[in-house]
Amino acid sequence: MFSTDNIINYGVRILIIFMILPVHEFAHAWSAKKLGDDTAEYMGRLTLNPISHIDPIGALCLLLTGFGWAKPVPVNPLHFKKYRAGMALTAAAGPLSNLLVAFIASVIYRVVVAIPVSPETLMQYYQQEGVLYFTQLILYYFIIINIGLAIFNLIPIPPLDGSRILSYFTSAKFDRMVDKYQIYIYFGFIIVMLSGILDRPMNFLRTSVFDLFMFLTGWVDKLVAIIA
Repeated sequence: MFSTDNIINYGVRILIIFMILPVHEFAHAWSAKKLGDDTAEYMGRLTLNPISHIDPIGALCLLLTGFGWAKPVPVNPLHFKKYRAGMALTAAAGPLSNLLVAFIASVIYRVVVAIPVSPETLMQYYQQEGVLYFTQLILYYFIIINIGLAIFNLIPIPPLDGSRILSYFTSAKFDRMVDKYQIYIYFGFIIVMLSGILDRPMNFLRTSVFDLFMFLTGWVDKLVAIIA
């Protein structure tokens, strides 16, 4: 039987699939266009329409594990002045968009946490019955999943963004070898991910970044106290 926390968690994951994955892919397409490649725009990927971006397997993995991906944005590196740097910057734009969204949500989260409440409202919070509790929980999961997506996509394995960032530092021979075995790497990675082997290190990194964001948004508490 699902608890209230689990229902909210999965609800936020669905929200991420239809709202944040498109932002992630849009960031790739936008950065590629700014760097001189309009392939993604031509292919209809310079959009926030989730239908254009959702990958069924990646979406299912995100729903089941909290980590997933969308359809890779098509990029033609020949359009970049420096193709390796262009590919790396375009790839990095996706995870950075997730971190930016998570940081903005962290500011809102700190505002909600810092809002003065009556003893009755506080009691409802501890009884997990109040709007305050659910708002904080939704924001928490929203932040955590966005951070997780950023970290997950930085893993240097195709088709994740980290593989394109890694290509900035590797040779053409290495890239050809990865391309040759990409399909095997892809399905092998899915098996590893679903096995749960990555859960502990990913959770550690995700929690560490969340704690960092809470530290960086510590000023919000003082600002709310002054205003209130």
